[in-house]
Amino acid sequence: MELREYWTILRRRWWLPVVLAALVGLLSLVQMQPWQPKPPVYSASMRMLVGVLPAAEQDVTAYDPRYYAWLTSEYLVDDFTEVVRSQLFAENVSKRLDAQNLSVPAGVIQGSAATGKLHRIITLSFTWGDAAQLEAIARAAADELAQNTPFYFQQLGTENAGVTLIDGPTIGAAGGGVREQVELPLRVLLALLVGVGLVFLMHYLDDKVRTERDLEASGIRVLGAIPRKR
Repeated sequence: MELREYWTILRRRWWLPVVLAALVGLLSLVQMQPWQPKPPVYSASMRMLVGVLPAAEQDVTAYDPRYYAWLTSEYLVDDFTEVVRSQLFAENVSKRLDAQNLSVPAGVIQGSAATGKLHRIITLSFTWGDAAQLEAIARAAADELAQNTPFYFQQLGTENAGVTLIDGPTIGAAGGGVREQVELPLRVLLALLVGVGLVFLMHYLDDKVRTERDLEASGIRVLGAIPRKR
């Protein structure tokens, strides 16, 4: 099929993708309301160093305790990252906030937390709509990690391990992100592509005779054609 035929098919039902894209754009505008000012969102982040002390009284000629301590720390970070994102950790942070007369459910804390890792360093971040409450949440999380580190490592079956807070908590305003900027045009573009797909689907299902090729495809010989009056 030549490009000219594609254009003919699209021109025949051009209104379908246009109307679909317009409807999706209108509904998205009503839903997203980009003209309304967005509520402020703040982010708090901290970085922690996870380490395991080398085993003492080992024959260093056959066993390098420092190397294996470093290797154990690397594996431990994977497990401890999940611990920081767990319901147990969120509940303990929530209890600390209750002692400060700040009621934040554990599920909300768990949902607003995000973690990352780089070698033996774990990054823990929270997002919240109130800067003062966010600072209290971040401080409670940092205190929970600093004071109850042996308890969490005990759950992992690891001894002689510790967590050191090396950065933060640092609190700042969080931007809207790229997603909010491209979501509306992406919706319209996807609706336009879906409309184009529907046009070709309707053309495939259409059994009307429009051109000489349609007749020939049905096994009917074309003897002549009467041109359309202009």
